[in-house]
Amino acid sequence: MTLVVMAMLHRSSSQTTHVVGDALGWTFPPGGEVAYRTWAATRNFAVGDVLVFNFTTGVHDVAEVSKDSFDSCNGNNPISRSTDGPANITLTSSGPHHYICTFTGHCDAGMKLTINVAGSQAVSPAPSPARTTTPPPARVPAPAPARAAVTYTVGDSLGWTVPPGGAIAYQTWARGKSFLVGDTLVFNFTTNTHDVVEVTKTEFDSCNTASTAIITTGPARITLNSSGEHFYICTLPRHCSLGQKLAINVTAGGATVTPPISPSTPSGSPPSGTTTAPPPPGSSASSLAVATLPLTFLAVAVAILYN
Repeated sequence: MTLVVMAMLHRSSSQTTHVVGDALGWTFPPGGEVAYRTWAATRNFAVGDVLVFNFTTGVHDVAEVSKDSFDSCNGNNPISRSTDGPANITLTSSGPHHYICTFTGHCDAGMKLTINVAGSQAVSPAPSPARTTTPPPARVPAPAPARAAVTYTVGDSLGWTVPPGGAIAYQTWARGKSFLVGDTLVFNFTTNTHDVVEVTKTEFDSCNTASTAIITTGPARITLNSSGEHFYICTLPRHCSLGQKLAINVTAGGATVTPPISPSTPSGSPPSGTTTAPPPPGSSASSLAVATLPLTFLAVAVAILYN
């Protein structure tokens, strides 16, 4: 019984809560249903997860409907319906799930969401009782090597354009990605239809820039050469205000530098600062001195004899 309870607790702790539309909430999306389609495309849904629909009670509602009702925006025979916001809906079965707002005209204006739910989340087995054996000494893990530079296509298949759902499309695209110094952004756009320029935070917020470093030829490749926040907009009239703007945060990437190798001492050479003593006199010189000694005594004796 204890093992079953522990397994259930482990499963519940791994469930994910998804706030539909994130900051947009459950409302009229500026560019139509593509906003919620883009939001859902970046997430993985599993049985046991929870959808949170943030809306004002009496202004919107949310209903799960069949595929046909979803396509026709018909909320007359919903599978379920929640009228009080925010509404929390737990995903209890796998497969496609379809949600709409049943208020007149709201679904047609884009308040509709379809997701695909994977099977139940895997339940990890409950841990066995701990043994009393002494654990081995902890090892210090080696630092992970710096990853290779990555090329990101901004917006993926959407490209760099006026997004149908407003700025949330590029916010959603950037979320969850890790940008490092050395990575490259590719802005796919048609020349003379759009452009791209990096701007300050103030210019990003106001969609107004005096920068002259505008890239007008597409596709544009921009290498991230510094860490921190980076902001990009399209300078064509109203494009930025309609959502053609991107903000990312770049982390400094660490390249591994190999220290120089000090020159080795040649084999057989004496260490620096060591004086080599001269070799001792050769044995042949000593022998010559000994050999001349008797001749010296003989010369002295002859001199005494003749005097």
